[in-house]
Amino acid sequence: MDERTGTDSRNDAVNTTPPAPRWAVRAAHLTALVVLPTGLWRLAMVLGHPSGYTDEGFVPFETFGSKVWMLTLSVGCELLALLTIGLVRPWGEVVPRWIPLIGGKPVPLLAAVIPAALGALVLTGVWAVMPLWWSVPHADMTATGNLVVGILYQPLVLWGPLVGAVTFSYYRRRRAGACSVTRWR
Repeated sequence: MDERTGTDSRNDAVNTTPPAPRWAVRAAHLTALVVLPTGLWRLAMVLGHPSGYTDEGFVPFETFGSKVWMLTLSVGCELLALLTIGLVRPWGEVVPRWIPLIGGKPVPLLAAVIPAALGALVLTGVWAVMPLWWSVPHADMTATGNLVVGILYQPLVLWGPLVGAVTFSYYRRRRAGACSVTRWR
């Protein structure tokens, strides 16, 4: 597939959707980066490092179930953040060929926009209160741990708004190109 024009030389869709603006591409990649610090912090805890917790405060995180949950949460959050890149790449407009049954078909606009917009709203709501985290005492953390964890989690405040902005850009681009898409050559 020619990423510049969105055409597939083999036979399928000719996509004339304009390319994503540079700011949207940067914002999409930034989503993966704002999630990374907390994921790495949780992975350190999975490996047995208290990561700012007191000895007593770390005890609940030493169970097998907690470690599985932290690992799942870290990987899941990063994968969700990486999905935002699909809103600025060709695979977010045409399903990759290797996917059975639907590979090579155009991604319906609302099938991408609705989940992304809902995700942006939920993420914004969940992480909007994070700056208040520092105003609440945390007896199970050391003073340094409280500071470090607060710093690591603050970038998550940007996650929802970044996804929202990239989603809006995707919607506008796809709508602009909708009038000029030829499905078959």
